[in-house]
Amino acid sequence: MESLHYLLMKTHAMFSKKILSRVSKIGLTSGQPKILEFLLKYQEADQKTIAAYCEIEPATVGSILLRMEEGGLVTRRQKNGNRRSLYVSLTQRGREAALCLQDIFRDVESEATCGITAEEEEMLRKLLEKLSSTMQTHTEKGERKENSDEQK
Repeated sequence: MESLHYLLMKTHAMFSKKILSRVSKIGLTSGQPKILEFLLKYQEADQKTIAAYCEIEPATVGSILLRMEEGGLVTRRQKNGNRRSLYVSLTQRGREAALCLQDIFRDVESEATCGITAEEEEMLRKLLEKLSSTMQTHTEKGERKENSDEQK
C-alpha cells in the first residue's frame, strides 16, 4: 500500500487537474475558485481573512483579487472608514460563477466517490477534517514556538 502523504498528494493533484480543466472553460484561473467559494459562503471579508481561509499567501490573494476585480467578479471597498482594509464581496457575475463552481465541485466529488458507499464517504470526510484540524494545530504550535525562539 502507498504511503498516506503520497495518496493525499496524488488525490489532490487529480482533483485539482479535473477542477482547473473545467473552471478554465468558464474563464476562471487558478486560485479564483477557492476565493469565489469562500465569498459565496461568507458574503464579504477582508483580504487577510480570505488568505487565511484559502491557505494562500496574502500577497498572492491580492494579485488574484485584482484580476477578479478587473474581470467583474468581485468588488473591493472600504468599510466604516477603515482605509487600511478593503472588504471584498461578489458581484452578480461573481455570484453566478460561484454557483457554477458548486456544480463543478459536486460533479468532480461525485466522480471521485462513485466507488464508495455513503457511509464510507462520510467517514472519509470526518477523517479528512480530523487530519486538517490536527495539521492546523501543529502548524499553529510551530509558529508560536518559532516566534518565541526569535524573541530570545
